[in-house]
Amino acid sequence: MFLYASLLVFLVYFSNVAAGAFWDQVYFGDVGEMLVLFAASILFVVAILQKEAARKNQNDS
Repeated sequence: MFLYASLLVFLVYFSNVAAGAFWDQVYFGDVGEMLVLFAASILFVVAILQKEAARKNQNDS
């Protein structure tokens, strides 16, 4: 679930960057872009840590 959330937040970031590059229409400022990218990174790290914990629990049994 966190992996899909990370993908969704990253797509929001990417669409903002693409809109700024192609149409000069940005929705977030510099700080907003940083916060969105930071949120995507945090969600991705949480997803990876959950997968590692699940794999470790599977190997321990």
